[in-house]
Amino acid sequence: MGKAENHVEQYLRDRISDLDGICFKFSSGVNGVPDRIVLINERTVFVELKAKNGRLSSLQKVQIDRTRARGADVRVMHTRELVDEFIAGVRASLVS
Repeated sequence: MGKAENHVEQYLRDRISDLDGICFKFSSGVNGVPDRIVLINERTVFVELKAKNGRLSSLQKVQIDRTRARGADVRVMHTRELVDEFIAGVRASLVS
């Protein structure tokens, strides 16, 4: 994981923690699965983190599609702004 990607990852962890959520590093032993599992507001979200110009590998695309096809919420986040959008959605669901 590159330095820029680490900054986005730390930012995600901090924002999730601010909302009393959990952001686990996901090590499944299967290549191509998302980096993180976020547990927040009775939701489970798989998150693949990339540097701003980072691209998903072919295997990551396949694994994300397989995971989504089974009803899972999978997000790909390249920037802090995308993390902020995700957090805004979580906060909105807390109010509802």
